[in-house]
Amino acid sequence: MNLLPEFELLRPATLDEAVKALAHEGARPLAGGTDLLPNLRRGIGLPARLVDLSALAGLDAIEKTKDGGLRIGALVTIETLAANPLAPPALVQAALGVAGPTHRAQASLGGNLAQDTRCIFYNQSEWWRAGNGYCLKYRGDKCHVVVKSDRCYATYHGDIAPALMALDAKAELVGPKGTRTIALADLYKENGAEHLALAAGEVIAAILVPSQTGWVSAYAKARVRDAIEFPLAGIAVALMRDKAGIGAIRVAITGTNSAPLMIDTADLAGKAWNDAAATTLVAALRKKANVLKSTVTSAKYRRRVLLALARKLVDELWAKAA
Repeated sequence: MNLLPEFELLRPATLDEAVKALAHEGARPLAGGTDLLPNLRRGIGLPARLVDLSALAGLDAIEKTKDGGLRIGALVTIETLAANPLAPPALVQAALGVAGPTHRAQASLGGNLAQDTRCIFYNQSEWWRAGNGYCLKYRGDKCHVVVKSDRCYATYHGDIAPALMALDAKAELVGPKGTRTIALADLYKENGAEHLALAAGEVIAAILVPSQTGWVSAYAKARVRDAIEFPLAGIAVALMRDKAGIGAIRVAITGTNSAPLMIDTADLAGKAWNDAAATTLVAALRKKANVLKSTVTSAKYRRRVLLALARKLVDELWAKAA
């Protein structure tokens, strides 16, 4: 790895100061730094300014809301989130699946959600990228995964985003134009080079999770090793059972596309969970998941394991909700 590049470092005391500092061209937010700093050490990115958010008060708490949901500050660490008794099962499982214990103790929720996309042609050392040709995501003019494409196909590999999306979470964003709240799914775009829908100077302040009364949820992923690995494919499911049928089901995936994505499950509503319903879900997953050669593991394997995980999770949740 290289030495860190030169940059201006600011540590604002308030959220308003942070927003103003981030409006500067070339500014990047810094929280735990577990994703950003290793990339900078690899020569990926030359920010003119890093804005350290760690001193901001009020963003490191998990609070129960009046409607029985949760408000989770963006600076809550993944370790704290995983240990919170109020967190729904899918969220706990996703948090525990992030990297290793030391990473989880340092990494923040907001940083995890905003983590960079990844690709075997991008997450390399500077000398490797210089010798093999820069890619469309950084300093190059073509995507090495889909050579004739005019967009980057680097993949989003975060664990927590799909879990929160399946839980119908919203993101509270603060920027130069004030505060706005959006569905977490709307935070992402299907473009590996520009996968976040944040405006200039805008930051994630908190995540709002509605009450999960009546719902059961789970998250699972496949990875090369049992620890410290990004998901090759991951899936989160939240299910509400209505007697013999599916009252409602939400499914989100990660590790397959340039963004974590919701799956269209409208055709499953009211149906019993059986082989026919599983076939319907598999068809919806095949339609949405665009698995390409962006990791060391084959696209065929990642697609097949995603479909297997989906059936396994819903089988378990269906029985649990009985």
